[in-house]
Amino acid sequence: MKITIHKQYETPIAELQSDTIEINNVQDALDLMGNSNYSGARKIIINQQHLIPDFFDLKTGIAGEILQKFSTYNMQLAIVGDFSVFSSRSLKDFIYESNKIGRIIFVATIEDALQKLSK
Repeated sequence: MKITIHKQYETPIAELQSDTIEINNVQDALDLMGNSNYSGARKIIINQQHLIPDFFDLKTGIAGEILQKFSTYNMQLAIVGDFSVFSSRSLKDFIYESNKIGRIIFVATIEDALQKLSK
């Protein structure tokens, strides 16, 4: 797991960089938050491919468990990917509501993530 820190308008934003799934469970997410916070970033960008596929099946509860930790520890998260590949109406609603609130956002590009997290 490699973390790169971006400075966007003086806001440190951590970006997870990897070619594999890095977030398999709540502990992996907590480790990422701890490493990012240690580097001075309370905002994190991860790619859809870094998440265990079950994350996007809301019935498993994995997304809820992981995202609750981001809320509990007052950290923002941007998940970058192509979410049109998912047909679940509940997932689409979840993404819509998350984007509206803004603590957890789902975006198409790293640039979108940097822009939204720097506000």
